[in-house]
Amino acid sequence: MSGKILVIGATGNVGAPLVSELLARGEKVKAATRSAAARVPAGAEAVRFDLDDPSTLEPALEEVDRIYALSPAGNVDPVTPLQPLIEAAAARGIKVVLQTAIGVDADDNIPFRRLELLLERSGAPFVVLRPNWFTDNFATYWRAGVEQGEIRVPAGNGKTSFIDTRDIAAAAAGALTSSAHDGKAFVLTGSESHDYAEAAVLLSNALGRRIVYQPVDGKTFVSEAAAGGVPQDYAELLAAIFHPVAEGWTAGVTDAVQTLSGKQPRTLKASIADLAERFRAKAA
Repeated sequence: MSGKILVIGATGNVGAPLVSELLARGEKVKAATRSAAARVPAGAEAVRFDLDDPSTLEPALEEVDRIYALSPAGNVDPVTPLQPLIEAAAARGIKVVLQTAIGVDADDNIPFRRLELLLERSGAPFVVLRPNWFTDNFATYWRAGVEQGEIRVPAGNGKTSFIDTRDIAAAAAGALTSSAHDGKAFVLTGSESHDYAEAAVLLSNALGRRIVYQPVDGKTFVSEAAAGGVPQDYAELLAAIFHPVAEGWTAGVTDAVQTLSGKQPRTLKASIADLAERFRAKAA
């Protein structure tokens, strides 16, 4: 593999550390964003790529032999925007490392599973990554609640092996730079499981103020999320995928990060300590 790697969402929570990781490995990286003016790490080639603009596809794929792909955040239909990219990759023999989510293989009708099946049947070399819930969500989706001192999600008492997006990036880099894992799917998790009450305690200790977890039902969560600006259909999707959390189905721990990256994933405590710095930086 001597061509360039196209990283979709190159300024995102996974994309940004992935670009840096690949550059550190000496890879040639095309950092794809919707805006040509987006800032990308030094050494990467910035390229405009918009899943809603077919004219940006061909230029983005020039000299590329590997792609890191994921669906845009907030999108309840991942198949439609990514299908042209996957079909183009298959036609050119370009390897695709696809990020979906934990548990999507439970039912072939789940949108992310339909996306996986599209890739698997396309003929393109592939690796599928199914990360668990991101630790970074506490500083993004749940940030307002953390700042107000209360996390309100329909997770019940279920535990989750939260994963740091930097560990997802490290695993993705391993998948992109080796053919040893082609044709396989990996569930990416952190090194241990915690429920949201335990996460709230860790956040409290890191931030130096009291954060509590208040479990709510799905209807309340959707209403509050929509009031906070989350699209109604995406809020409903989030509520639905919290059901496996409440049932304890996201508590398992795998060795996939170690297998792909050669490194142990971060603990939730270590990740939250770094997130605390992000909270303080914004407040300053």
